[in-house]
Amino acid sequence: MSGHYDVDAVRKEFPAAERITYLDSGFQTPLALPVKAAIDRFLREGLETAGPKNVWLDRVEAIRAKVAQFLGASADEIAFTKNTSESMNIAANALPLRAGDKVLMLHGDHPNNAYAFLNLQRRGVTVEFVPMTAIVNAETIRPHIDANTRAISMSLVTFHAGHRFDVESIGALCREKNLYFIVDVMQAIGVVPIDAKAMGATVIGSGSHKGLLVPQGLGLLYWDKARTELKPAYLAAASLAEIPSDLIARPDKLKLAASARRFELGNFNLPAIQALGASLDMINAIGVQNIQNHCFDLGDHLIGQLDMLDIRLVGPRERRYRAPHIYVIALPAAEWLGHFEENNIRVSPERDGIRVSFGMFNTFADVDRLIDVIRRRGVKPSHRAA
Repeated sequence: MSGHYDVDAVRKEFPAAERITYLDSGFQTPLALPVKAAIDRFLREGLETAGPKNVWLDRVEAIRAKVAQFLGASADEIAFTKNTSESMNIAANALPLRAGDKVLMLHGDHPNNAYAFLNLQRRGVTVEFVPMTAIVNAETIRPHIDANTRAISMSLVTFHAGHRFDVESIGALCREKNLYFIVDVMQAIGVVPIDAKAMGATVIGSGSHKGLLVPQGLGLLYWDKARTELKPAYLAAASLAEIPSDLIARPDKLKLAASARRFELGNFNLPAIQALGASLDMINAIGVQNIQNHCFDLGDHLIGQLDMLDIRLVGPRERRYRAPHIYVIALPAAEWLGHFEENNIRVSPERDGIRVSFGMFNTFADVDRLIDVIRRRGVKPSHRAA
């Protein structure tokens, strides 16, 4: 039983959680009933009225404001994208980097973050990979900064072992050194509280199909609007300060929007954005801090049970260095994934084992069932742990 919110009531909003032991929200969160209702409303409106587009677009702006509040930003600093990868590519190409400039990244971070910046090598930009250790903060990054360093790009939470890095200290370092700071929050958003201003980020990118509960196909981008030198690599009418009323392109009127709309390319993923409005209402009603604390409690319980079985946790154990919801168990995925599938437990194979990732609906009973399935395959409590 959680002491942070009524998990049983929340769980009823996720029908999949009653049919399967779902421990894979780091891959994709099951659909929640309020999110489905928002999509159904959109589809019903399209079916019955052929689409009240102005109503839909008004909702987009209302949800943009919700996203901004959720991230501690203003609405004109939020753009809607397709996914995290697109947000990272928008950021990489918007930075005014030149040949000889260097970007620092973490070795082993998400590949689609890395590829966005590695693609700049064609312009002579250098990417240096900093070793990923259990602790990454300003002091571990500082020695890698030299006169050519212009930007740092990294994840807040890693997908493969649940590291959580001290992005606020790194953001402060970037301000000190006048560096751009790009942060991928995909594995954190919706579970870990995020304050874009406290983070000191230039750009934050994310998708929405994990902690934000929305089906795939919608991304978010935060842009520090003080950084007006960041300009989009692509241009559409929607990107301009003044969209021509007759929709005739004029080469002499290319002034960019003063808002993050400069990074948008036109038609939105309307059903997903309206689903996001419903999911943010759910998350805000519970409180993201409460979700984080509940997932930490689940993680503590999981770690304690693994210790009893003398099974190693791949990632960090201490709360201050670990994500609340992502844990990789040192069990070979090739040997164990099928066993979990046969027992109706959904997890993911990861680099060094089996990844367990919690959502707001998971309970201690889910953890106990996972441990029981491990134990029934022949893993016994260790004498050392006992």
